[in-house]
Amino acid sequence: MADLVLASSSPRRLALLQRLGVEPARIVAPAIDESWRKGELPHAYALRLAIAKAEAVMRGPDEVILAGDTAIALGRRILPPADTETVQRDLLAKLSGRRHHVLSALCVIDATGRMRARLSDTIVAFKQLTPAAIDAYVASGEGLGKAGGYAVQGYAEAWVRFLAGSHSGVIGLPLFEARALLKAAGLSLA
Repeated sequence: MADLVLASSSPRRLALLQRLGVEPARIVAPAIDESWRKGELPHAYALRLAIAKAEAVMRGPDEVILAGDTAIALGRRILPPADTETVQRDLLAKLSGRRHHVLSALCVIDATGRMRARLSDTIVAFKQLTPAAIDAYVASGEGLGKAGGYAVQGYAEAWVRFLAGSHSGVIGLPLFEARALLKAAGLSLA
């Protein structure tokens, strides 16, 4: 039986993976260049990063690697992670009252070296956000460092007026796709 290597330092991805009854043997945070390439569409960007993360991790004998990346797209534009409160305010103002796509890409490299990748595309629409609501959310610290500046598994879930797709994908690991890829890679899942 192969051991799973989670190529992610995200505690959310680990917690979601555990919902499938899977505990990784190793967790590795791959260091890759996550820069957007000129002309690159959001779907291609998310898939490229998931694949690059999987390839950046050394795979031992009988190991399966799982890597993922989540990107927020507003139209053809990729929104950056909220690395400062100023950026977070700007992101939330852009998402206020609008639909956006949460693209959660996964890549699995099985014990034989075969690579498989999938993309989950979830449409999320926020209600109109007041400046006071944005300020209060930013002050909570909840969405700092997150794609799009929010965490749907927290307070921001109260802003979602519409969601079509994978709720777990918005958090960072689409469980339907992850389960299918891990089963195809030979892991035993219920």
